[in-house]
Amino acid sequence: MKIVVIIFVILILASLGSALFFLITDRGQSKRTVKALALRVGLSVTLFLLLMAGYYFGLIPGRLT
Repeated sequence: MKIVVIIFVILILASLGSALFFLITDRGQSKRTVKALALRVGLSVTLFLLLMAGYYFGLIPGRLT
């Protein structure tokens, strides 16, 4: 599960970086920035749902008190 989370974080950061690159190079003339940011949001929501499912199914242990 740790590897999946790390991969998703790297993909989210890569999408954010590509959005910044498209914003600078295209100067707002294309929709590539919007697509990259939409992909980032989709990846973030997917990561959140995977974390919730991992906790529910016991792949991520709860806090022991």
